[in-house]
Amino acid sequence: MTVTVAPEGVPLARVERALEEIRAAIGAGHVHTGEAAQEFRDPFWPRKWDEYESSAVVQPDGVEEIQAVLRIVNEHRIPVWTVSTGRNNGLGGGSPRVKGSIVMNLRRMDRILEINDDLAYAVVEPGVTWNQLAAALREGGHRLMVSTTDLGWGSVIGNSLEHGTTYLPYGADFMAPCGMEVVLADGEVLRTGMGAMPNSKAWHTYKRGLGPTLDPLFMQSNFGVVVRMGVWLMPYPEVYAPLWANFARETDLIQLMDTLRSLRLDRTIEGVPNLYNTIELACLRGTRTRWYDGDGPTPDRIIDQIAGDLGIGRWVLHAGLWDDRKVAEHKIEKITAALTRIEGATVHFDQYAPEDIPGIPNPGDRVLGGEPNLEFMDILGWYGKAESGAHAGTGMVAPLDGKSAYELHMLLRTAIETKMGLDYLAYPLLINSRSYIHVFGCIFDAADEAGSRRAYQACRMLIEEAAAAGYGEYRSHIDNMDLTQGTYSFGDHAYLRFVERIKDAVDPNGILAPGKQGIWPASYRADRG
Repeated sequence: MTVTVAPEGVPLARVERALEEIRAAIGAGHVHTGEAAQEFRDPFWPRKWDEYESSAVVQPDGVEEIQAVLRIVNEHRIPVWTVSTGRNNGLGGGSPRVKGSIVMNLRRMDRILEINDDLAYAVVEPGVTWNQLAAALREGGHRLMVSTTDLGWGSVIGNSLEHGTTYLPYGADFMAPCGMEVVLADGEVLRTGMGAMPNSKAWHTYKRGLGPTLDPLFMQSNFGVVVRMGVWLMPYPEVYAPLWANFARETDLIQLMDTLRSLRLDRTIEGVPNLYNTIELACLRGTRTRWYDGDGPTPDRIIDQIAGDLGIGRWVLHAGLWDDRKVAEHKIEKITAALTRIEGATVHFDQYAPEDIPGIPNPGDRVLGGEPNLEFMDILGWYGKAESGAHAGTGMVAPLDGKSAYELHMLLRTAIETKMGLDYLAYPLLINSRSYIHVFGCIFDAADEAGSRRAYQACRMLIEEAAAAGYGEYRSHIDNMDLTQGTYSFGDHAYLRFVERIKDAVDPNGILAPGKQGIWPASYRADRG
């Protein structure tokens, strides 16, 4: 099929020639153009908006085919945007930052290369999904659990490279990844950490090596293509105990965050606990018209009614314990006593054997037990438009103290509700013992252009307002990458100038994901978005 879009300054004919060469290198059936490429765009970005259209999607399988693609795009000076499975919906999905780029989608590289029972790790390729790894552990009789995200169709590597959160103890502060193999822009293959030593026996067991540690350089960056990665796993505990707790008042967030900080610091609660505000959890339980069908944001009196109907509060805590039974019983007693010091709080624990986790009725409890699913997608039906429901938003990093948490929460809620007229969804994630990520969002109908525009405008506005208050975004939609990077401006953007010097050194032609996280190669820099 004829290519209809190309990067600015690149003739369509040159893109066509490059794609013909790629077809010869990886097979014509693995090169998609026109409508066939639309499967890979972000479905939450309205179809008629073409700012981030690709010229084609190519799907190499293996290092040699990736090297072939990189050689060809270097020769033709065509940017390539790499994704693992390309399901980062709501943040860009499989769409490229530069219009007309070739998207290199790595779904075909879906092999689990190793599962080490003794040392509790796996080695995976970028097409391996959370569902696939969890199933392999379960079906292979490995008494190991993977710290997973909510949506099981995403890539283990892709999520990790984008700082995506997971919930088990190895999800805290992104502990799970260890040791990468990377194809650089010129096709050279590099191994990080102990993997730099041939035949290393400790590649996926020790996170550093000799000299600077490189793994973080390939996270949220455009310095190389990660083609394999080690993932630390957790041995089965004696008991898994998910926790649900309800808090009646919005201001309870202050005391709750201070209490959770104490329980995290002394390691009573491990992993990554999360909170829901009432609207976030209601999106998983029904549609908005069940309670309210008016214009503008759902009023406070209706939010209180929703909380009463669902038997929840203005905040709901979800966390887990993975321990020996006696240890879990001690922690349950301690956590219950601490949380019920907050007036009106209710606390509930269940207990399961690890073997029983796949059959747990509550999908959220299965996720915290290492069994992902797709149930979280139900939030998209809030306005009764499940087929075109979409969400926008991201997360701000804040210290784990009640005063900061409430300040950031009210800043976000006020802006989304009063300035944009949208319902505000909050999903704070306690990523470690000292900080948390205030994930927020709004639901909209991707078929409604005006509503979609309003939602994305809200996110852009909040990036600037939160930065002015001292809170930075931890990952960004492709439409906001330059705006977000601009908020990290200490020393006249010293960080950005440093990483762009690295970009120019490792990718002199500027073909790997130009503009990712606001990092541009020299050839694009004058036209920075």
